[in-house]
Amino acid sequence: MKRKFMGAAGLLMLLGSPIFAQTPAGGGTTDWHLPFAYLAMGIASGLCGLGQGKAVASATEGMARNPGAAAAIRGALILGLVLIESLALYTLVITYVAK
Repeated sequence: MKRKFMGAAGLLMLLGSPIFAQTPAGGGTTDWHLPFAYLAMGIASGLCGLGQGKAVASATEGMARNPGAAAAIRGALILGLVLIESLALYTLVITYVAK
């Protein structure tokens, strides 16, 4: 499974390489802000998805073990998901600023 994932990631990197094929008209320098901003957005979104999945799994397990505390666990879960999602939103704002 890990080998397939790494192969797919390598293939996506190779497919994304034409972004560097053409030099800008103004000179020979390449602006690296935008590609790195997109890379950061991808990493942040992936890690936020993993974090949200782990948070939901843990909250579900906690509610199953102690049904009486389900309301408190649900409130903490929603607060945690909001804070995790804010990381992806901040990174999205940074990608728009990098343009």
